[in-house]
Amino acid sequence: MSLLRSALFSVPLIAISTIVMDLISMLVSFCDRSGDIPHHLARLWGKMLLAVSFIGVRAEGIEKLDRKANYVFVSNHASFMDIPALLSTLPYQFRFFAKKSLYKIPFLGWHLRWAGHLPVDRSNARASLKSMSEGARIISERHISVLLFPEGGRSATGLRPFKEGAAYIAIKAGVPLVPVAIVGLRELLPMGSGHIRSGRVTVRIAEPIPTAGLKIDARAELTARVHDEIAAMLEGSAEPVIHSSS
Repeated sequence: MSLLRSALFSVPLIAISTIVMDLISMLVSFCDRSGDIPHHLARLWGKMLLAVSFIGVRAEGIEKLDRKANYVFVSNHASFMDIPALLSTLPYQFRFFAKKSLYKIPFLGWHLRWAGHLPVDRSNARASLKSMSEGARIISERHISVLLFPEGGRSATGLRPFKEGAAYIAIKAGVPLVPVAIVGLRELLPMGSGHIRSGRVTVRIAEPIPTAGLKIDARAELTARVHDEIAAMLEGSAEPVIHSSS
């Protein structure tokens, strides 16, 4: 039953929603080069994808954040549904750092570019550093937040070691790092699977970690701290609630 629902209902509606919202975002981008309106559209897209997939997301820890502040959000990454979950949960204007290869994908890549998200070329250290510096500049000049998946991609099991880019950006911009743990989406949409199971998951937000006054050479220690905090939130979590029809 769940497999049929996923194949005949959820997956087609996800594709249609993505195409339609991307075309709307493209039209809006001609009038709004800031990326703010495309971001609001992306939040709506994220909620649509979760709705047609019958996935409910509960946020824990939003009250720890200052609505007027800017942050570098750092999250684990285990499922294609992570981005919709974060878009629908975090009440901030933020931009993603995404692998350069994603910008070559029709519709997805177009939206990433039009909405002002930042490509990262991990095969080129100099280009990657330039992207990190650009992220710090955007935070400082445009007063928006950024979000990174420091594992460098989705992980099929556990939590991979983190790259230091998020800590570098936060220190350079002088803004707090916020560890975020997405709990349960790996079970609902595992890496490499096209079968979306319905259920309820949790996005957990830890206390922001201040970076004011830190030097760039503190990024390794800061990265290890964020990794440990996200790992602790994942380790202490209950199993996701999967609907009985799944």
